Amino acid sequence: MTDAVLLPPNQAAQSLAAKVRQAVIWRSGSQIVAQLVQWAATFLVIRILQPADYGLYAMTGVVLAFLNLLNGYGLATGLIRQPQVTPLQVRQLFGMLLLLNATLAIIQIGAAPLVAAYYRQPPITTMLRVQALLYLFTPFITLPYALLAREMDFAKQARVNICASIAGAGAALGGALAGWGVWTLVWAPLVLFGARAIGMTLAARSLVWPSFRFGGAGALARYGGMVTLAQFFWFGQTQADVMIAGRHFDAHGVGLYTTALFLTQIFQNKVVPPLNEVAFSAYARMQGEAGAVGAAFLRSTGAIMAAALPIYLGMAASADALVRFALGDHWVGAVPLVRLLGCAMPFMTLYVVMPPASDAIGRPGIGVRASMGGAILLPIAYLVGVRWGLTGLAAAWLTTYPLLVIVLARGVLPAIGVSAGALAAAVAPALRAALVMAAAVAALDALLPPLPPGVKLVLLASAGAAIYAGWLLAFARGTVDELRALVRRRA
Repeated sequence: MTDAVLLPPNQAAQSLAAKVRQAVIWRSGSQIVAQLVQWAATFLVIRILQPADYGLYAMTGVVLAFLNLLNGYGLATGLIRQPQVTPLQVRQLFGMLLLLNATLAIIQIGAAPLVAAYYRQPPITTMLRVQALLYLFTPFITLPYALLAREMDFAKQARVNICASIAGAGAALGGALAGWGVWTLVWAPLVLFGARAIGMTLAARSLVWPSFRFGGAGALARYGGMVTLAQFFWFGQTQADVMIAGRHFDAHGVGLYTTALFLTQIFQNKVVPPLNEVAFSAYARMQGEAGAVGAAFLRSTGAIMAAALPIYLGMAASADALVRFALGDHWVGAVPLVRLLGCAMPFMTLYVVMPPASDAIGRPGIGVRASMGGAILLPIAYLVGVRWGLTGLAAAWLTTYPLLVIVLARGVLPAIGVSAGALAAAVAPALRAALVMAAAVAALDALLPPLPPGVKLVLLASAGAAIYAGWLLAFARGTVDELRALVRRRA
């Protein structure tokens, strides 16, 4: 029996809350430390490499993202949400992961020349063949992740992630300084994945003999299949722009666009996923308690958006100083793209935080249907927007993601017992404060005399932070109290 069964309900709830708090601290804290290391190296590397290098890497990234949909992560999430797991199921999962990823490596090696021909970029052939090594590490990362996530033990993962990030960042900076060019972006992830695979396997003690007899694993496969299907449609939403841009623009233009995406998606890609991982594990533990998932969803979403909104809108308002300081003057073509994408990212973040709640209660089909709609609407928007160049491509995000949020919310919110009004009330205070802040920062940017980009960015960021915090204290004290309670771990 688990402690949750032996303890009275109120003590069991407190025990789960304590685990969730500890998981958030370790998972998000380690992510912050790891990303600080990686960002320091990344921005130094960006200043050394050229936009064309990032354009080529982004083109290979489309293939990696597509094939990684089939790498078995969906099977791992199925294992996480199962009440009980046997040693045979662990061995079966490991066997599935090995077969799937070996197959993906072979497919990528064979398809590399075709992809290079599509983009009309011969170097992509060799790049993709070397990048196929990534799949060899995946089973040794995914299985330990599933086992540790089941126990909400994110402390061990945190230590591994930090060490792997240091190794990857060192490889990236060393390669850039050595003049490897685009190959810096190929070898650094291999070092990162290799270090993480070794560390995760040791941390979880998950090196088992795989089983290739899959009898009795049908439920795991079906759930994993639904999650994979949702990821497949997610690929259509998030990678179609690069596929289209690669045919319409040169590597320099694609590099500008994808680097603007990287900059504006830092919070979305680096902070939200680890929080979603913890949320999924916690929602799965709460799924038998009436109203618990909905209440937890509202609180977590309100907190995430309170942190995300000032970052996104602040980036949009200070785009020129941000790009010139963070990337360098040779990236100035990304400024209008950062402005548009920064305004679109709040909608994308809201879209991303909803599916874990419905997935955890056994309703992954909701996310699948929403992703299917996005996989249709976004490529159409990209094809239309590309007629107006890179800015048209970026504008497609801003015109389409609000619609996708509405579509997804109509499925997820009723399933977890939350009304649209309750969600709006959770987000509205931070949204109002962020809009006021962005308007003030944009006005200040227009009034300031010519200054070095770093000085201007510090002034704009300081003013924005003061205005955002001041507005919340004056007009949304409840939101401040809620965030303070979460930080102090009283909630």
